[in-house]
Amino acid sequence: MFADEETANFSVRSWGTARHFDRVTRYRTVLFDLDGTLLDHFGAIHRTHSQTMEKLGLPPPTMEQVRRAVGGGLDEAVRRIVGPQHEHLVAQAAPLYRSLWPNNILYELRVLPGAREVLQALRADGVRCAVFTNKHGDSSRTLMQHTGLDAYLDGIFGAFDTPWLKPDPKFAQHALKTLGADPATACLVGDSPYDVQAGIAAGFPCFCVTTGTHNAEELNAAGAAGVYPDLATLGREALGIQVSS
Repeated sequence: MFADEETANFSVRSWGTARHFDRVTRYRTVLFDLDGTLLDHFGAIHRTHSQTMEKLGLPPPTMEQVRRAVGGGLDEAVRRIVGPQHEHLVAQAAPLYRSLWPNNILYELRVLPGAREVLQALRADGVRCAVFTNKHGDSSRTLMQHTGLDAYLDGIFGAFDTPWLKPDPKFAQHALKTLGADPATACLVGDSPYDVQAGIAAGFPCFCVTTGTHNAEELNAAGAAGVYPDLATLGREALGIQVSS
């Protein structure tokens, strides 16, 4: 998590006119990133990267290194963690990580505050909700089923479900087409510049929370439509739903 002075600086930027709409009427489909947005899964991710580095004879990463590395898919995360001096180990490290992952997948898993309530409220208002993540699709479905959040979702789209990852607009187009959704009434909720880039590339706004990998200054600089300290605040101010903090 980030310090209060970093998270307090949330604002609506280039999509700010959306504040004047009834948010629940305007957004009929909401795509959610997973890690750092709906779930705190960094304990499992850090543990698996640490075990991977140990088997490669490299020092384990810090939690902060892992937080800064994730978001662009496993290969990119591994590349950032091993560093340019060990670039040749990426092809070995990624499959090793995948082999270790099943034993760690539920380690220190936590649903982030407000996630369940926001999904429940949107679902009650007839808004389509889906997970839209660069985490492995099968892992994402396992996590959603384990936490019970799958009851509020109309779809789960992750790595290896398609040839694409965020921020490729084809990935978002595939998700919206599968959901039967209109991009004009869709938005994305995430926690990283990858999410912001994905929304911009697909032509709809991305609202962000600072409960994951980046702070408010970084997300605003990336072009987020709005940056909020948590999902409950985002739900009230960006999506027009009433949820408790």
